[in-house]
Amino acid sequence: MSEIRQRTEVRFASGTTTCAAWHYPGSNGGCVVMAGGTSVTRGPATDRFAARFHRAGFSVLALDFRHFGGSGGTPRQVVRFDEQIADYRAAVDFAAGLPEVDPDRIAVWGFSLAGGHVLRVAADHPRLAAAIAQTPLADAPAITPHALRSMTPRAALRLFGRAAADLLGGLVGRPPLLVPTAGPRGTVASLTTADATDGDRALDPDRRHTDWDRTVAARIALQFGTYRPGRHAARIRCPLLVVVCDDDRSALPGPALRAAATAPRSETLRLPGRHYAPFLEAHEPAVTAQLAFLRTHLLADRPDAAGDPGRRDRAQRAAG
Repeated sequence: MSEIRQRTEVRFASGTTTCAAWHYPGSNGGCVVMAGGTSVTRGPATDRFAARFHRAGFSVLALDFRHFGGSGGTPRQVVRFDEQIADYRAAVDFAAGLPEVDPDRIAVWGFSLAGGHVLRVAADHPRLAAAIAQTPLADAPAITPHALRSMTPRAALRLFGRAAADLLGGLVGRPPLLVPTAGPRGTVASLTTADATDGDRALDPDRRHTDWDRTVAARIALQFGTYRPGRHAARIRCPLLVVVCDDDRSALPGPALRAAATAPRSETLRLPGRHYAPFLEAHEPAVTAQLAFLRTHLLADRPDAAGDPGRRDRAQRAAG
């Protein structure tokens, strides 16, 4: 794609290391800062949406969280929620300094785990112009019983045993014990819901992303139980678009809808399909609605946005 040829790799500081990102320079002053779900690196996580946003004139900054992909940080493949949120904030600050970007026209975008992060980042960053949370993990305790039912008892015991060993080993400096990010029921994997294994065909159907490591440190199984980013939604003051899929069996639509209902300026887009439908059969309605949302809230007062047909409202107001 021409957008891929136009992008360049950049690095910015975050914490004690640096994060790698793809920068697509745009032409309309708006910028979308993007990241993906658990262990999903910037290429498979963002390429399809980033290309469409860039083609519409937006700059894009698509990042790898620290410990993953091209970013720094050791040990590798370890998810730390607070660090990833700090990486998002550092990316927003970096984007604000790009020469073609208006600092008051920046949006954040994320799906799955990163979609949950978006709720926290948007709640704490007063200058953001908009936020898009696609099939977000809004309330991990609310989905944990479902996730456990998707595992066989034997696989669940093995996963949590490995998670405990990984957590304790990390305290004394041992390398992480890794598990597949997703797998079929009966395997020892971070997630074995009915749609967990759709990720490969949704995010990397052509097997182009040969450097995408589809594993994660097992300790994540012990971290999810307390992560509730949806509780921050009530503090979000920028426009928020929450995309939910009615048959999502990984993040579940209910927690995301409840979070959206508490945000003062939220809209929801409900799509048929499972967790990865916005990358698969529902891609066109998903990206069309997101472009309309971005044009409305990042370009609304620009003369060249007047009359743009993409500005018509394609989202439903959150009904709770």
